[in-house]
Amino acid sequence: MNGVDAARQGASVAADRIGPAARQTREVTADRLLAARAWSAPQLERAAKYVDDELGPRVSALLADTAQRVEPPERRRGRVRRVMFTGLAVAAIVGLAGAVMTRRANTEPFDESTTEPEPVAGSDSNTGSSTGGGASASS
Repeated sequence: MNGVDAARQGASVAADRIGPAARQTREVTADRLLAARAWSAPQLERAAKYVDDELGPRVSALLADTAQRVEPPERRRGRVRRVMFTGLAVAAIVGLAGAVMTRRANTEPFDESTTEPEPVAGSDSNTGSSTGGGASASS
């Protein structure tokens, strides 16, 4: 156990010697870090303003120009649309003609000489048949 005790004692002596130097190094490092932050904050502000005012619009314009160059040309859809609208017009004309023909058929005067309406079964109507002048047979 003598070796372990000697190691502990040596570490304690080293800590006593290095302790003040470590504290001083920590203080100097903190001061220099604050100085670096104080210097870099305005630099970052300037860089942000440059990106917003000058670089951003340039990059945006460059990207927009590149997008226009990369985009494939539009396919011509004129023929397909023309065929579609022609078919729609033909269908509308056929529908209109059918509606006109149906309306004319419904509005033609009824010709009684061609068809005679049949009496409704079970009705008590005076048709002038041989039942005796409209008297009912059940009396």
